[in-house]
This record gives sequence, structure tokens and C-alpha cells, in this order.
Amino acid sequence: MPRPQRCRRICEVPKVDTFGPDRYRETEPILLTLDEYEAIRLVDLEGRTHEQCAAQMDVSRSTVQEIYESARRKIAACLVHGRKLVITGGNYRICGGQEHRHCGYCCQGSNAGAENANNENKGVFIMKIAVTYENGQIFQHFGHTEQFKLYEIADGKVARTEIADANGSGHGALAGFLMQRGVDTLICGGIGGGAQAALAEAGIKLYGGVSGDADAAVNALLSGNLGYDPNARCDHHGHSEGGHSCGDHGCGHHSCH
Repeated sequence: MPRPQRCRRICEVPKVDTFGPDRYRETEPILLTLDEYEAIRLVDLEGRTHEQCAAQMDVSRSTVQEIYESARRKIAACLVHGRKLVITGGNYRICGGQEHRHCGYCCQGSNAGAENANNENKGVFIMKIAVTYENGQIFQHFGHTEQFKLYEIADGKVARTEIADANGSGHGALAGFLMQRGVDTLICGGIGGGAQAALAEAGIKLYGGVSGDADAAVNALLSGNLGYDPNARCDHHGHSEGGHSCGDHGCGHHSCH
């Protein structure tokens, strides 16, 4: 079973979670996670040192530096390229006075946070796995998946499943969709470099190059026996997902990996 990242403690959620210029092109938004927002708030607004920020967020100084630098790059990209900024998702827990042994992967604006908080009080670790999904099988092109099957895992076992329709196409939109659902792990078939980067920014662990039955793949992951390809790509004729779309060739008809 994959080891989850340490949750980052945040003590203030944004009052406004979407920013953008009056006129901007209809491009995929840049997603700033809640822990990145917290690092910016503590360092740039309150003037904390990285050591103080690390103590506040309950992570190492090197982790704070990574979070902070990622956040600054995203904000800079919004300013320079005139792109919309959305604050959402991430790997965090809200300050509440009581420390819990485990923390859930929370998402403002959904029921996930409340459910995870209740489970934390019971000492239950919650994780969420998403699988690109079609008719019980793992769909083979992440960027064009129309459905995900979501698995809520409690203490190493599947506690609940749900089939969710994706709210758009393109790796940025799909990564944002998974973040908003509180997903921390993705199992898929072929996936392009741009999608991998978007998932990495979202803090979602990727298991690519997997095919076959979706439920069987999740059970294999939980037992530590999932066969996957860490270098899985979805490229055809020298074109990647960011350019000549894999979907144009019918990804399900010949291998993406």
C-alpha cells in the first residue's frame, strides 16, 4: 500500500478562492493548493521564517521550501500569462487544537472534510483512489476519460465506491476535478507528460500503464502487488498529449504504453 504524504497543517482557509484578470483567455486555470496558500500567507503576509512556517504547518523546513517555491511559481505564471488562479484541494488538515494520529485528504466545499474529520476522531486513516473507468475496465487514455471510479479506503480496505462523471476534458481540468474530490492516488493506463506534471502539482500519486479490471487493480495496489509502469506515456508518432491528441488515434485501439 502506498505511504501517504504527511498532512500539512493550515490554520486559515481563503475567504476568496478564485482570482483572475478582467480579461483572460479561456485556458485551464492554475491550481494553488491550500497548503501552498498557507505557506504564502505565513511567509509573505505574516513575515514568518521558513523554520517558523515549518513548525506551524507541522512539516520539515525543506518541505516548506518546496511548497513555498511551487506556490510562487504558480502565482508568477498567473501574473505573467494572465491566467485564472483557483485555490483548491491539497494534502492538509485544519487547525483544531486536538491532534489526530491520522489525517484525511480534505476538500473545502464538499462533504469530504467533514467525513474525514469524523473518521480522524475514530483513529481511521482515509485515502481516496481514482481509476480511469469504462465498463468495469481501466480506460487507457487519462486525458479523454469520461468517468472515474472512486474508492474510499479506510484502514487498508475499500469502504465505499462511486462512479463519477468527469467535468471536462484535458489534463488540467481532470487533475482539478480529482483534487476537488479529495483524491490522493490515481490508477490509469496511458498518460502524457503534461498530465503527469498536473497530477504532481496536485500532490496525486500516479500508477500508470495499468490495464484490466478496475476493482482488481485497486485490490492489487492495497496488497502491494500492483504491476504498473512508472514511465508510462501516451505518445503516438512523436506527439504527446499536449499536442497531437492520443484520443485522435483511438487510444483504446492500440497501446498507449
